[in-house]
Amino acid sequence: MSGSPFRNVALIAHVDHGKTTLVDAMLSATGVFSAHQTRVDRVLDSNDQERERGITILAKAASVRWKGTKINLVDTPGHADFGGEVERALALVDGVLLLVDAAEGPMPQTRYVLSKALALHLPAVVVINKVDRADARIDEVADEVYELFFDLDAADHHIEFPIISTIAREGRAVAGVGMPDADATLEPLLDAIVNTIPPPAGDPSAPLQAIVTNLDASDYLGRLAIGRVVQGTLRAGEQVALCQAGGSTVRRRLTQLMGFEALGRVDVSERVAGDLFVIAGFPEVEIGDTIADPTDPKPLPRLRVDEPVLRMTFGVNTSPLSGQDGQFLTSRQIRDRLEREVLGNVSIRIGETTSPEVIEVAGRGELQLAVLIESMRREGFELQVSRPEVITRVIDGVVHEPVEEAVVDVPDEHVGTVTQAAAPRKGTIVALEPGETGRTIVTLTAPTRGLVGFRSLLMTATRGTALVHQRHAGWMPWSGELPHRQGGAMISDRAGRSTAYALDNLQKRGELFIGPGEQVYEGMVIGENSREADMPCNPTKPKQLTNVRASGPADEAIKLKPHRALTLETAIEWIGDDELVEVTPTAIRVRKRVLSASERKRLKVR
Repeated sequence: MSGSPFRNVALIAHVDHGKTTLVDAMLSATGVFSAHQTRVDRVLDSNDQERERGITILAKAASVRWKGTKINLVDTPGHADFGGEVERALALVDGVLLLVDAAEGPMPQTRYVLSKALALHLPAVVVINKVDRADARIDEVADEVYELFFDLDAADHHIEFPIISTIAREGRAVAGVGMPDADATLEPLLDAIVNTIPPPAGDPSAPLQAIVTNLDASDYLGRLAIGRVVQGTLRAGEQVALCQAGGSTVRRRLTQLMGFEALGRVDVSERVAGDLFVIAGFPEVEIGDTIADPTDPKPLPRLRVDEPVLRMTFGVNTSPLSGQDGQFLTSRQIRDRLEREVLGNVSIRIGETTSPEVIEVAGRGELQLAVLIESMRREGFELQVSRPEVITRVIDGVVHEPVEEAVVDVPDEHVGTVTQAAAPRKGTIVALEPGETGRTIVTLTAPTRGLVGFRSLLMTATRGTALVHQRHAGWMPWSGELPHRQGGAMISDRAGRSTAYALDNLQKRGELFIGPGEQVYEGMVIGENSREADMPCNPTKPKQLTNVRASGPADEAIKLKPHRALTLETAIEWIGDDELVEVTPTAIRVRKRVLSASERKRLKVR
């Protein structure tokens, strides 16, 4: 089936199963990387956070040419938190490359993205990767893939997929279930894509209709719209109509038209039905808009994505240390940045609060919101954010809350740790399955708010050996109050610099978040109390040196235990309703909403 000169295919897989590495191998196999060129591993993970976290956050496109056919590759995120990116990516393609680890088999995020692809009736090529692993179980994993398709109620034509076994990092593949030869290449995989994925179905001679699925920006060209020509032909220099939400239409000449070529974008004269495009010259364009024939502008159905389930507030940093290292501090700057995010991220929502200085932000999960905050921090923003809370909905007169399915991959000796941690959070163990050698996969369901902080708790309890993956699994009636944290907050009662002498006394009362020599202020949380109640304290107290004392054991050097350095995620998960996380380019601090101890006491009495 090679009637069209190009194919559009999305790569979908669970986190860390190697799809971005496979793209690297395909780029090498088709000559995109020349022999003398310096290569960067995971070339499509260009975002700093993607490289640091080892995950794909943004859907991105590249293209390769194989035997006269151009193959547009769209790399999609594996986390359900970035489902908005997944749904937009699938709108660009005619088929999917389903990548599965030869040892782990299909995993939760595989199921999530595949269900979206099957709902759009996209055919699949199944790739079993890492078949050279010592614990690979290729035949069993192939059976599990078939079971996954059956579980998702796939139609008969969906299940007739080819299977390719690969070692992506070495660029070797073989058709069917097996081990590639030492001199094998990726030819079987590339042939399977061309022969299995159908060519685009649009008519190049029909009236123009093109859907915008993503936005980008250029210092020289302004806002860029990225999408797919559904039918007709998009030509540079011609008049087009932009159909926007609400029914309004903007007519303008298309001055700049680009296409994807290898890893870059090149100027082109036209894009025909089915191909991907990048256009400039429409500053008002938004995701979901249609570019249409100006004489008969007919909009396409707008993109639909799953609704957000968590929300939190973003506000101006009002701490005494604000403005010391940030570049963007005002509510207008924060609002403008969030409005830009909404334009390019259809799964984020923003809303008003009772204060003009505070904006409500809703998203698909705590990871997605943490990535947004981290991006703003790196861009030079200062802000303060609240603890995430779930978005409820009323169904048949009953308040319902979102439910998450969590799959936890842990060493066998920590299975009890997972079950004990899940029980007070209203978690229900659904399945226990053997994983890699010496590990077990625990599947559980729990209210979304019960799993806020669950990941960091397990990471601490299992000494960093747990792997946790979550996805939205529907709605359930409100399950009542859930425990949050065991201890109260240690709160600084004055401004100054922390001293080792003061912290030495305080570390006996709980766990510290700061070390000696750090700037503190009244109302700043410096640790977690071992008791439930909040504890005001003085972390700046110096040792009195007025008296002459005999030398003895008490005068030996103070030895402080290592403090718990809060990351953005752990700080957001730890705080309570009366606390905020202060985020600046160089610091992450926890503080009380009301800094003054006397004011907090007065409000409590009232």
